[in-house]
Amino acid sequence: MSTDTAAKTVLITGTSSGIGLAAAVAAARAGWHTVATMRDTTRADALNKAAAEAGVTELVQVKRLDVTDAQSVAACVAEVVAEHGHLDAVVNNAGAGFVGTIEQHGMEQLRNVMEVNFFGVAELTRAALPHLRASGGRVITVTSVGGVIGQPFNESYCAAKFAVEGFMESLAPVAAAMGVQVSVIEPGAVASEFVNNVGLDIPALLTQAGPYAPALQGYINHALQSFGSDTAQTSEQAAAPVIDALTAEKMPFRIQTSDWARNFVGMKLADLDGSIVQTEMTSWLA
Repeated sequence: MSTDTAAKTVLITGTSSGIGLAAAVAAARAGWHTVATMRDTTRADALNKAAAEAGVTELVQVKRLDVTDAQSVAACVAEVVAEHGHLDAVVNNAGAGFVGTIEQHGMEQLRNVMEVNFFGVAELTRAALPHLRASGGRVITVTSVGGVIGQPFNESYCAAKFAVEGFMESLAPVAAAMGVQVSVIEPGAVASEFVNNVGLDIPALLTQAGPYAPALQGYINHALQSFGSDTAQTSEQAAAPVIDALTAEKMPFRIQTSDWARNFVGMKLADLDGSIVQTEMTSWLA
């Protein structure tokens, strides 16, 4: 890969599939040196194929990065800066979904989800900030509408995404004082590998759900309809605002990826007593 220090460099996590893969290819198309990271680089075939088809292979560099391993994060960031001379943006995209309720799955699973979706984001952001201060760079984090509205049987996932939103909202003015822009991207339903990565065994889930089974069945029916409906975006559609944020002169802090996502998030921001959201979420269990 070229070490031309004139071109900007972006590090993107979770690029083996879905939004991360689409964002990596799109960033390269926009002329960025794109460091596309993933925990298991043997899963890079889809990304490499997409980069080749887009004619941007020379701008896409695959590296291993496990966001839950502080040494892996530090080593990857150091390598990028050594090879390119600078780091201009980080896109925190790596994440893990999980469906279940706290009484049944317990604390270990909650901690695991928080480790990937929150602490991993915080760790990479911390490691990258000195270099982003030097470059006047930006931190872009793919969260979710689930970072604004808590959804049934998603306590762990939404808790992590709420935490990310609070972390980034608090960091944004502090980082801005140092010349670093911070933004969060909030997709709604995305028809991508992320859904498959949750690893749902629906019959087993329902068998194990006990008294929660009827409500869980209602939620699953709603989720399957949402991810297969006209409101679900492709990975490329959901990734487009990431590239807009990368290239905008000034990023807004909060960016939804579709009209549906804007309307959904808007419901929460106008719901002072929480009754509108609770009514809507209860309907998802019917």
